[in-house]
Amino acid sequence: MKVFISADIEGTCGITDWAETERCTMDDYKPFQKQMTREVKAACKGALDAGAGEIFLKDAHDSARNIDAAELPECIRILRGWTGDPLSMMSGLDRDDYGAVLFTGYHAWASCPGNPLSHTMNLRNEHVLLNGVRASEFLINAYTAGYYGVPAVFLSGDEELCAFAREFIPEIVTVPVNRGVGGGVISIHPDVAVERIRAGAKEAVHRAAKCKVPMPERFDSEIRFREHRTAYSKSFYPGARLEDGKSVCFSTDDWYEMLRFYHFVLSDG
Repeated sequence: MKVFISADIEGTCGITDWAETERCTMDDYKPFQKQMTREVKAACKGALDAGAGEIFLKDAHDSARNIDAAELPECIRILRGWTGDPLSMMSGLDRDDYGAVLFTGYHAWASCPGNPLSHTMNLRNEHVLLNGVRASEFLINAYTAGYYGVPAVFLSGDEELCAFAREFIPEIVTVPVNRGVGGGVISIHPDVAVERIRAGAKEAVHRAAKCKVPMPERFDSEIRFREHRTAYSKSFYPGARLEDGKSVCFSTDDWYEMLRFYHFVLSDG
């Protein structure tokens, strides 16, 4: 089996402040860059323990230049940086046949109190609604996995997101490492997180066939921006409509078209 891993940082064990996510604040960032790499390594090892033959890894946070590949198993291939295609955090999934998708270091959706760093794609929106549900990056990327027929089998991150994932895909294996409390987090020990991620990834790959992503027949999305002028400028995307000054809406029965909409309307560019 070939396995695809998408790795973020705001759901890494113990992380609680934006400075810990950014390369421009290296003293704060370095410990969590290291922990992000350790958690990805653990997921790789778990997948290999379960019999995976190849692993493709997408570094999917900020600059996409976070993970120390030299610390990972030699069988991995890693995509660093941003290609600029609509798959974004899942870039590369369409280039091969994968048997499972794993997510590490993922975080709750915009406006969710389960993580002080909660957001969806950027900090310019209040929320992203998808078929009436406040969408996380996990939900968006899980639908991308489903679009390509790949099971979403594993997730590590904050408790709130893990609870949502188990409702969405009941057989998914989750490893909650943080619980948000206001502007702080209560976390497990980083070494325990690594151990649980390795064990969870191994279990998840074994049960991949049970983790099919439920794909709706139609997708309706509303992005509520913080600034009305941002919403106005984004509303000119073909097929989009502006509602109540700050919300941009789009509907389609093709998930890739929704990804294209997000690519041009939700991106920070």
